[in-house]
Amino acid sequence: MSNHFNFAIKSISLDENYHPANSTRITTNFANLARGDRRRENLRNALKMIDNNFNALAGWDNPNGDRYSVELEIVSVDMDIESGGQAFPSIEVLKTNIIDHKNNERIEGIVGNNFSSYVRDYDFSVLLLEHNKGRSNFSIPSGFGELHGNLFKCFINSDIYKQNFNKLPVICLSVSDNKIYTRTENQHPILGLEYLPNESSLTEQYFKKMGLQVRYFMPANSVAPLAFYFFGDLLSDYTNLELISTISTMGAFQKIYRPEIYNANAVAGKCYQPNLKNLDHSLTQIVYDREERSQLAIEQGKFAEEHFIKPYQTVLEQWSANYA
Repeated sequence: MSNHFNFAIKSISLDENYHPANSTRITTNFANLARGDRRRENLRNALKMIDNNFNALAGWDNPNGDRYSVELEIVSVDMDIESGGQAFPSIEVLKTNIIDHKNNERIEGIVGNNFSSYVRDYDFSVLLLEHNKGRSNFSIPSGFGELHGNLFKCFINSDIYKQNFNKLPVICLSVSDNKIYTRTENQHPILGLEYLPNESSLTEQYFKKMGLQVRYFMPANSVAPLAFYFFGDLLSDYTNLELISTISTMGAFQKIYRPEIYNANAVAGKCYQPNLKNLDHSLTQIVYDREERSQLAIEQGKFAEEHFIKPYQTVLEQWSANYA
């Protein structure tokens, strides 16, 4: 662990009374839902959708489909550089906890799920855009994602991570609309049908620098594959209920803000290309502002540049070059 960085973890319940903290990236799915006149209704409906998804996938010994509910915690990670007391909000993830009402038991779920990062906003919405301004061919700046990847690995390997979480994170994202996914013969009882992409995406390469591998599965009751980013062995390292907690949580969020893909009226076939212009889809009753989300990513990227990247550029570059 580098002596340049100290991490601090805070967590808050994501329930119908949730209000986003000032340091929360507002592009985060749950923060976007938690605003406006219908904020409480939005949150209540989203959480109900997650519980329903969970019980549908955990159908054994669950005749009425109401045995389980999912509690969510928003985990915020602040990073203090050189112990100067200047904490920067570096990462935000979701932690699932499973309530088994039959056995009156609380079971720890998975940390990760959703993934938010100011530095990622900077990389994709500031650095990448500026690098490609005026270019006829899209290209990626050298060293793209390396600092972010090293910061993430540093946190995962830190004592504070190990004290707070028993297992490594799993992050679940939507598939890329410019890739083609082909269904394989591999089927997992919980994760469902595995798909393979025709080529690697920029997101895949970015997460690889964070130390994460990716596999694509379409669970039962889903209409499109999800991208699961993980360390180790996704199929062996987690229990069925842990996996279901991630699928049910992120499947619900994807339906809300990617309805063209995840709430489509037709199920992905053997060869599947996601289409964000697909009109044959249903909308949930949950209000989500996607346009604002993309505008805010740029604002938050500039915030990271101003308060983190530029003031500490020399320290960060030296640290990242030496980090292994």
